[in-house]
Amino acid sequence: MYNVITAIVRFLMFFVFRVKTEGKDNVPSEGGVIFAVNHRSNFDPVIAAMTCPRRMTFMAKAELFKNPVFGWFLKTVGAFPIHRGKGDISAIKCAFSILKDGKAMLIFPEGTRVRNGKASKAQPGVAMIAHRTAAPVVPVCISGDYKWLHKITVSYGKPITLEEYAGQKLTGEETQQIADNILSEIKKLAAE
Repeated sequence: MYNVITAIVRFLMFFVFRVKTEGKDNVPSEGGVIFAVNHRSNFDPVIAAMTCPRRMTFMAKAELFKNPVFGWFLKTVGAFPIHRGKGDISAIKCAFSILKDGKAMLIFPEGTRVRNGKASKAQPGVAMIAHRTAAPVVPVCISGDYKWLHKITVSYGKPITLEEYAGQKLTGEETQQIADNILSEIKKLAAE
């Protein structure tokens, strides 16, 4: 069902927007990997999934699963719920499991949509998950306007590994610094 849905959505998205992809060769072909993506629109997870050579899973706010039809659709395309602002341990464990199983997962480091170029801060979750699972993080920047036939560019950066922190217990400050660095790499892709 995933392949059917993604084929239909891919056709629609590429018909509505002029989508260009850069840096696909930076995507690891196997093993657990985190795609850290900027978040400006509800279209972002769709565009990221449609342009990625790997099947992605992703966290989505739990409220989106309340509608049975939309909840079914989200689960079918690989989403799992997270209760934001509550330290959702079950969602974190699910993320660990996905990455340990060698799958790909999309995370929005900012934790929510950030529009109109407003300044934002990375949430520490992306760094914590990457450190605990030893999964590389691929920064991804989606740029352009989501308007009819406007160009959308999806840029995949070089994977970031946290090998230097292997076996260490990170402080909250170190975790935040790593998350900030990941977000900085995403923003650099926008400037290129």
